[in-house]
Amino acid sequence: MRKWVSNLATGIAGAAFIAGTAFAQDAARQATGDPTVEAEASFDEAFPQMVSDPMVQGDLAPPGPLEGEWDAGQVEQLLGVIDTIEAEGLNKADYRGEELAGLLASEGPGEAVNALATKIFVWLVEDLRDGRTPMSAREQWFVADPDRDRFRTSDLLEKALESGDVAGTLATLHPTHSDYARLREELANTPEGEVERRKLIRANMDRWRWLARDLGQVYLITNVPEFQLRLTVGDKIIKTYRTIVGKPGRTATPQLAETVEGVVFNPTWTVPQSIVVGEGLGERVLGNPAWARRNGYTATRGANGFITVVQQPGPGNSLGRMKLEMPNPHAIFFHDTPSRNLFANQNRALSHGCIRTERALELAITMAILGKGASRDEAVAIATSGEYTKVPIEREMPAYITYFTMGVDIDGKLRTFNDIYGRDAPVLASLDQPRVENRSSESDDEVIVIENDPRGEA
Repeated sequence: MRKWVSNLATGIAGAAFIAGTAFAQDAARQATGDPTVEAEASFDEAFPQMVSDPMVQGDLAPPGPLEGEWDAGQVEQLLGVIDTIEAEGLNKADYRGEELAGLLASEGPGEAVNALATKIFVWLVEDLRDGRTPMSAREQWFVADPDRDRFRTSDLLEKALESGDVAGTLATLHPTHSDYARLREELANTPEGEVERRKLIRANMDRWRWLARDLGQVYLITNVPEFQLRLTVGDKIIKTYRTIVGKPGRTATPQLAETVEGVVFNPTWTVPQSIVVGEGLGERVLGNPAWARRNGYTATRGANGFITVVQQPGPGNSLGRMKLEMPNPHAIFFHDTPSRNLFANQNRALSHGCIRTERALELAITMAILGKGASRDEAVAIATSGEYTKVPIEREMPAYITYFTMGVDIDGKLRTFNDIYGRDAPVLASLDQPRVENRSSESDDEVIVIENDPRGEA
């Protein structure tokens, strides 16, 4: 009990620092450019809404037709993009540049050049915006990329031809995250002879294109093979937490982009039927009330004999002291654990799919405060009450569960991570194949509903 109280105090102190004046002062310093500024900024100043995002500015007009009239200068710009496209980890041979150049030289601007140039422009948009890797090679990838609606192909084509800035229009599609730029730089500095390393860099550059171009102002992001969770503000890592992720196989953690809608303090755990029936827990709870009370279990038997077992809040609850609500078809969420010793393991692919987080109470209190669901004092009172309480988050925050086998670690160093689920192979293989046309935007992988068993190593 004494250790838990100490952990709670540490969590409260950490959350207060993260969600309090440190953020506000940093926002004020950035706004004024003066490193000595100490005045506090308001929450809205520190965390502005993304009003530049067209997704929050009402319905978009229907897309226009994919037709364009190209002059010679615009075609030359397009050919210039193709000539340098390998710097972005894409294949120059995919875009028929020699054919377009020959057609322009032999026929000049006209119907044939218009048709081919437009087709190539569309291919470049699709690969730069959505990623070159086909969905069939993206194992357990279930992220709905909003960029198809934010940066529609027809709008980009119209903008490129009206402005005459073909290269600049296409460049707006590059991921804004600094990790993409680091990978791009690494690709430029890696000799052509290091074929396998270059392919790995290109594969992970493409993974950034699978995500939204701009991840937002405030978000959580975890890289599963790194076993780390980051709380990020303005592309700056504010705090990191070690994680425990799914075991390889059917309980491997899928890749998602969801929204944290609330924080549950002192959660209950509804035990899966595979344990209630398959391991006989239901009969044991009903048959041994004293043991059940010690372990926080309650059970009910329905008229049809069906037994439901729920573990009540407490220090031994299998979900620990908190979980973050982020509804999704896979039943994946971030939560605490009573088995905190497992965070010392080097390989932490141990769970049934959900993501356990180190210092989870600190994270929960921080999310409640930043999400405007509770004040600091309210969050602390709820956390220490011992009672199940769900705190809705007024300002919802994105949470990204990603899978990068090369990237920038929490210390700012570019490194490789173990491919714990074997998801690299199909992505790497796709780089050796011609680009796939008429690609689906949705995964056809099986949606595996995680039957969360967070006890022990699970």
